[in-house]
Amino acid sequence: MLVLLPCSLPGGMIAGPFLAGMYDDLLRGLRDDPRPWWDRCKQSWRQNWRGSLIPGALLGLFAGVCTFMAMLFWWAERSPSPGTVAIYLSAILVALMVNTLYWPQLVLFRRKASIRPRNCLLFCARYLWRVLGVGLLQPGYLAVFVLFAPWTLLLLPILGVWYILFLSQFLIYEQMDESFGIEEMFHERSMRASRQP
Repeated sequence: MLVLLPCSLPGGMIAGPFLAGMYDDLLRGLRDDPRPWWDRCKQSWRQNWRGSLIPGALLGLFAGVCTFMAMLFWWAERSPSPGTVAIYLSAILVALMVNTLYWPQLVLFRRKASIRPRNCLLFCARYLWRVLGVGLLQPGYLAVFVLFAPWTLLLLPILGVWYILFLSQFLIYEQMDESFGIEEMFHERSMRASRQP
């Protein structure tokens, strides 16, 4: 634990802005933003780096705790009970589902941080099976990379993390647009920007 906390929190704070930038760029691509990807990345970094530090730190801490618990399962003299493993895997699944919905809200909307978890819960309640499917898809993607290593390591530089995030957002983008009015909001912004001299 003395190593876990000082490594997980700063690591998550470093990864948070990059994750926010990746989500922002993917969502701009799904909206057919005409600007070059490098310009979109720079704008995303400027807009989101400060707001992504705390969520990144919490995500890093959660990932560190989950990794530590997995190592405890491995080192334990007795194997964990099926109930313990089910709770562990369920917590990871819920975190993936919330994570898939939280970061798009962070990069798309300027709202209070307390509203985003509530929106995640309401969205999960409304589209439970779709969000559950997307949440299960992410560890499945990771499992394919781990089970078929070292051959899948050749695909890691090409597909990496971005592909599963893109696929997850692609599968729920229509429902997010219906719930949050993403396309309408950006259409109104572009109309206002075109009217200004």
